[in-house]
Amino acid sequence: MKKLVTTNIVAGVVIKQDNKYLLVQENRPGTKVHESWNFPAGKVDEGETIEEAAVREAKEESGYEVELIRKIDIFQAHTQTPPKHVYEARIIGGELVWPKDEILNAGWFTLEEIKNMKDQLRSEYIMETINIIENKESK
Repeated sequence: MKKLVTTNIVAGVVIKQDNKYLLVQENRPGTKVHESWNFPAGKVDEGETIEEAAVREAKEESGYEVELIRKIDIFQAHTQTPPKHVYEARIIGGELVWPKDEILNAGWFTLEEIKNMKDQLRSEYIMETINIIENKESK
């Protein structure tokens, strides 16, 4: 009989406003992602939907209340990492504040600024996601 394996699922949001994207900087000392930039994202809690987790993580990590617009994609670098369900979202309330124990910094960045931060991004999925949004808008 095979042993069942539990996996985590991550939900995150991409928020673009005034031609800038919201990114948060990870505060995880002692890990390889410490000080890297990411979209607001986190693990789905037991009993909540992936969409609910995306909205909750946006609020927890950025202070913004958001409304999901559409699901962009599911990203998974390899089988050892949890799948990331990424949504495009718009701000419907709140202000930019973040928990200092979890997030070092947060801010709005242009596409060019993010391209220049490539080595500081948590994962390749960030640029892949932005490319999907930019290509949608240019059609």
